[in-house]
Amino acid sequence: MDTAGMTMAQHVARVARDFQQQRTGHAPKSVTVVLSEGTLVVTLHEVLTPAEMALSRTPAGAEQVREFHRNLFDTSVDELRQEIERITGVSVREAAAEVETTTGTIVHVFTSGTMVQVFQLSGGLSAETWNGQIGGGDSDAAGLSLQE
Repeated sequence: MDTAGMTMAQHVARVARDFQQQRTGHAPKSVTVVLSEGTLVVTLHEVLTPAEMALSRTPAGAEQVREFHRNLFDTSVDELRQEIERITGVSVREAAAEVETTTGTIVHVFTSGTMVQVFQLSGGLSAETWNGQIGGGDSDAAGLSLQE
C-alpha cells in the first residue's frame, strides 16, 4: 500500500483501523482522528459486530461488550502506542478506551497526563458553525477555534 502523501492524521487513522481489525476481525466503518495540544483522540465508528450489537441490547450485555473491548485494548495497546509514537515522534504517556454500545463506537484517547472528557455528538457540525461567533456578532464576542 502506498502511504506517500498521507498526512500524519491519516497514518494514525490507518494504524488504528488495522489494529482494530487485527484484534477483532471486524474493521470500523470509518475512523476520526483529532489532535488538540497534547491529546490525541481516535474514534472508531460502527466497529461492533452484529452479535455484539445484539448483546448490547440489555444493560448486562452492554457491560460485557464494554469490558471485553476495554480489556482487549488494555492488553494490546502497547503495539498501537508504539506505532503512534513512531508516526508522531512524540511519546504517549497515557491511553484509555471507551465503548459506546448503542452506536458501536469505540474511542481511544492518548494523553500527556491531562484529564480528557469525550462527548460524542449525534451529528456533525460544519467548520463555519464551530468557528462562529458567540453572542450574535457583538464586537466583544469571543470566537471559538481549535488550536492545531
